[in-house]
Amino acid sequence: MVSADSMQIYKGMDIASAKPTEEEKKGVPHHLMDFLEPTTAFSVADYVVMARKVIADIHARGKLPVICGGTGLYINSLIDNIEFDDTGSDPAYRAELKALAEEKGNAYLLEMLAKVDPEAASLLHENNQKRIIRALEVYRLSGRTMTEQKAASRLNPSPYEPCMMMIDHPREVLYERIDRRVDMMIEAGLVEEAREFFTHTDYVTAAQAIGCKELKPYLDGELSLEECVDTLKRETRRYAKRQLTWFKKDSRIEHISAPKDIQYDKIFKNAEKLVKKYSFL
Repeated sequence: MVSADSMQIYKGMDIASAKPTEEEKKGVPHHLMDFLEPTTAFSVADYVVMARKVIADIHARGKLPVICGGTGLYINSLIDNIEFDDTGSDPAYRAELKALAEEKGNAYLLEMLAKVDPEAASLLHENNQKRIIRALEVYRLSGRTMTEQKAASRLNPSPYEPCMMMIDHPREVLYERIDRRVDMMIEAGLVEEAREFFTHTDYVTAAQAIGCKELKPYLDGELSLEECVDTLKRETRRYAKRQLTWFKKDSRIEHISAPKDIQYDKIFKNAEKLVKKYSFL
């Protein structure tokens, strides 16, 4: 199994990122999980490079690579063979743009971008200063807009023939499962895990994972644990909704219905039928 979860890559986040236990793995090797220090920067481009190597190794051993996880950007970038922007950086120009934003506001930067790349500007909110600045920087350095680069990144065909599937739980069942899982995470020691994470000021990206940041008001003595747990459940439900929206846009995905009373062996058999249809087994 090859993980496609952007938070399960980090060490020390076993509970917050819901990593499977050794018992749950049932002896199946799990790749790209629990290998990175929380202080280390990691991008979707890094993920694709590593995942390609792992998949090639699994295939060379005569095994079927199975990608599993909920980070849609990781999955689509890998499957669709996206080539990433290799334009360098211009720290001086970036500092200039940041100073301009402080003086005139982010909306001013977005207007600058709209003049050279209206499509990219239309997809960004003025508060997303980092991506606005990067788009302007890329145009200055390469003479090509982010929109042009994005189109070019999809010119090479994918080396894979994926069988993509998604289990469709009724929304109320999904939300019940989320609430129950959060309660189990709290019982398993999520508060202590989050407390440890927030003792490290350099765990910037990892500490933003759902499961950590929602507990910070409790750890800071600002809110009760019950209030923070309610927030965690709500934010997890919202994240699940965003995941569903992302994946529903992909017409290649085969949907496996999982009504409330269905048994897991039935779900497995339906998944197995789909894999056989693609002549993988």
